[in-house]
Amino acid sequence: MTITGNQISSMEQRYRTTLVNSVSGFKSLQMVGTISTDGITNLALFNSIFHVGANPPLLGMVVRPDGAEHDTLKNIIATGQYTLNNVLPAWYAKAHQTSARFPSGESEFGECGFTKSYIAGLKAPFVKESTIKIGLVLRDIIDVSINNTSIVIGEIIYIILDENVIAADGYVDLEKAGSVTVAGLDSYHTTQRLGRLNYAKPGKHPEALSV
Repeated sequence: MTITGNQISSMEQRYRTTLVNSVSGFKSLQMVGTISTDGITNLALFNSIFHVGANPPLLGMVVRPDGAEHDTLKNIIATGQYTLNNVLPAWYAKAHQTSARFPSGESEFGECGFTKSYIAGLKAPFVKESTIKIGLVLRDIIDVSINNTSIVIGEIIYIILDENVIAADGYVDLEKAGSVTVAGLDSYHTTQRLGRLNYAKPGKHPEALSV
């Protein structure tokens, strides 16, 4: 079966959205915690988080052009801060519910059953239930004119996790942390590691690394 770009463009909207969101494979799943200048917290599920660089430590996030009731980008611009919080199998359905279109100014923390937690030096709330928490400050916003999305780039200023989740070489064991991943917009998965391999070099066969 071959699907052309013209066929994709002519598809029913929801079918097209589901197809394009799922065809590229599994994605990072994070709940984004923000707070307004009025002190109202917001929590939203995102599957568009990606690595930008390690020095300085930067992560990117694609924010789509949703309605006025979506406060994530507005809060990030206003405060310059936000958090990323991983999702665990025991409560992935509650995390999914944070993507519902709650009215602006209504906190998903309370509506969806999550606990806010804070750290000195960061106003944005973390999700207490998460096992990996990342605090970021806004560094750049890139507007993508082709589809009116925005790429938010943040610098990591805090990482909160158990010591036993980090290997001796800095590798974060997402399986040990219990992190859930997602395919498309609504299919949630746990993972099984095949193995870690050494840094690839020409003419050298990959060798397994211990976790």
